[in-house]
Amino acid sequence: MSHKKKTPAKQEPAKDTSPYVDKKRTKSTIALTPRELPWTDKQKKFFEVALDKNTKVMIVKGVAGTAKTLLAVYCALKKIQEKKSAEIYYSRVPVESSIHGIGYIKGTTDEKMSPYIQPLVDKLHELLPEPQVRALMADQRIKGLPLGFLRGLNISNASFIMDEAQNCRIEDFLLVMSRMANFSNLFIIGDEQQSDIKQSGFNRVYNSFNTDIAKDNGIHTFEFTKEDIVRSEILSYIIETFENMRLRVVN
Repeated sequence: MSHKKKTPAKQEPAKDTSPYVDKKRTKSTIALTPRELPWTDKQKKFFEVALDKNTKVMIVKGVAGTAKTLLAVYCALKKIQEKKSAEIYYSRVPVESSIHGIGYIKGTTDEKMSPYIQPLVDKLHELLPEPQVRALMADQRIKGLPLGFLRGLNISNASFIMDEAQNCRIEDFLLVMSRMANFSNLFIIGDEQQSDIKQSGFNRVYNSFNTDIAKDNGIHTFEFTKEDIVRSEILSYIIETFENMRLRVVN
């Protein structure tokens, strides 16, 4: 008499009951509901890569109007919503994007940083209801940091958005990338056409990590072109016109 061997019942993964992402930072108890905007197929592909559990770093290149920062903020909010991250760090190099500077800014560090983190605040309001934005701020889940204050920090349990990275040098990228610890993920966002410094390291960093070995280590590159512009229809024409102007100058 033959006896069929019973297939062991599939065990469900244990429910996560820990109040911590790890021992250092409690998970947020704020019930976030990020808005689902009419994402394009290219943007959905970005989410697929960025929200993969093995992805640690996203280096994002793209022209103006391709929603690079918005997409990074959405991913960071999803991480908090799903209890995979505890907070969001945002940093930009305080380089003025014009030859007409505004000079010294008075006030505390937070007051000085306020103009530089405004893009993040705008994206939060675009993606979340007002009460949820206020709750995140009150619970200190949103932190703006000057790039020069990062040395010595250990950033874990967080999403870190390094915006306007075309204004960073090689040393800045090493500083930021070497701060990332357990349960953290990094978004490096830049537009090579809008660099305000002469020795930008953005393209070198992008190209150096645009490899299969980098992907195996959880570091991915992603590019948006003028075909991916969503801000306005006229912007695609404007970007193309300026690209042609640059080509004429080079030639």
